[in-house]
Amino acid sequence: MPVLTRLIPSPVVVDISRGAMDDLAGLLADQRISASGKLAIAISGGSGQVLRTKLEPVLPHADWYAVVDGTIDSAVKLADDIKGRRYDAVVGLGGGKIIDVAKYAAARVGLPMVAVATNLSHDGICSPVATLDNDNGRGSYGVPTPIAMVIDLDVIKEAPVRFVRAGIGDALSNISAIADWELSHEVNGEAVDGLAAAMARTAGEAVLRHPGGCGDDEFLTVLAESLVLTGIAMSISGDTRPASGACHEISHAFDLLHPGRSALHGEQVGLGAAFAMHLRGAVEQSGLFAEVLRRHGLPVLPEEIGFSAEEFVAAVEYAPQTRPGRFTILEHRNLSAADIRDAYADYAKTIRS
Repeated sequence: MPVLTRLIPSPVVVDISRGAMDDLAGLLADQRISASGKLAIAISGGSGQVLRTKLEPVLPHADWYAVVDGTIDSAVKLADDIKGRRYDAVVGLGGGKIIDVAKYAAARVGLPMVAVATNLSHDGICSPVATLDNDNGRGSYGVPTPIAMVIDLDVIKEAPVRFVRAGIGDALSNISAIADWELSHEVNGEAVDGLAAAMARTAGEAVLRHPGGCGDDEFLTVLAESLVLTGIAMSISGDTRPASGACHEISHAFDLLHPGRSALHGEQVGLGAAFAMHLRGAVEQSGLFAEVLRRHGLPVLPEEIGFSAEEFVAAVEYAPQTRPGRFTILEHRNLSAADIRDAYADYAKTIRS
């Protein structure tokens, strides 16, 4: 009998621990990613310089490239700068913008990419997607999954706690996104990849149910693992469906309607997920989302991130336009502004009580 299976795109190594960054050279050599240490390392012009000072002595053969911003232009420039220089790999050392620029540049020149995350603000650290600003706003570009994922808990703790909190919101939103995916299957027959859904849902539930907080190594490890698993779930499904539903449509609407005013991505999708669960009638689960978000210091109402109730209603009404072809509870209910206003008033009343 033939054995039927499939290959799952995932990192060769995932190291989430205290001091993980200190042995970066050894890890890459042991995994045969870079025995020579000939690396192109992308860093930010600010906090990245501190990490460069720390790592330069143990990575003497690496070249360092300062990345100005998270734009497609910066990614193309990095690719042009490293092209033809015979590196073993590209390392993205920093937050989401640096990692996404490094992902795109590595894909452009055909090199493996190593992600060394310095904060846990969103689930893109291990995803097959690079989100970059362009002339039309922001675009998502398909790229290979990082070949290695390194998260140093000591470094994570030095980042502003708001970035960790944002990652919590992004992880919790998986649960709402999977509910939207399953709704589309029921209504439209859209195929659901069971493995990707199970992985993303488990990642979200692990964060939702964990009693710890942002200062605990155990909780940070669970959060980091959840964000990595979410990225792998997206690789399995071939798109962002396991982690992106109505919650993300609402966040994208904030970004597009109020450029410069929007909050962190994870803050917005956490709020969007709690409201989306309320819209689908899962009032008890919506209340649990709000309770956990509040416990971690995340917003559950739009005014907590600087938006009025009317601006929130307008964002929810506009949200389906941000992802044409994606079916979520927003497209299913097709609510008018008046309907959304009533639903939001009920949501706000419920979570305040």
